Amino acid sequence: MPQDITPAAILELIEEHQIVDPQEPLTATTDLFGQGLDSMAMMQLLLHIEDRFGLQVTPAEMTRDRFETAAAIAGFLAGKE
Repeated sequence: MPQDITPAAILELIEEHQIVDPQEPLTATTDLFGQGLDSMAMMQLLLHIEDRFGLQVTPAEMTRDRFETAAAIAGFLAGKE
C-alpha cells in the first residue's frame, strides 16, 4: 500500500530526487515554479509520484494549478486514489 499522499510526502520526493534547486526552504505552499519547476522537472516528478504512490497521471492532468505547490499536488493526487 502506498504511503499517505501528503504535502510532506511530495516535498520529500522533490528533495530526495533534487527536482528543483530551491533558493529557500520548501514548504507545502511554496510556489514550485518560482523555485525552478519546469516541464522537464514536472515529468521527472511525475515518474517518481507514479512509482511511489502507484497512481497514473496523464499529461492532460499536469496543469500549472495542480503542480504549483506541494499542497496542490497532494490534493490533486488524493482525489485520484
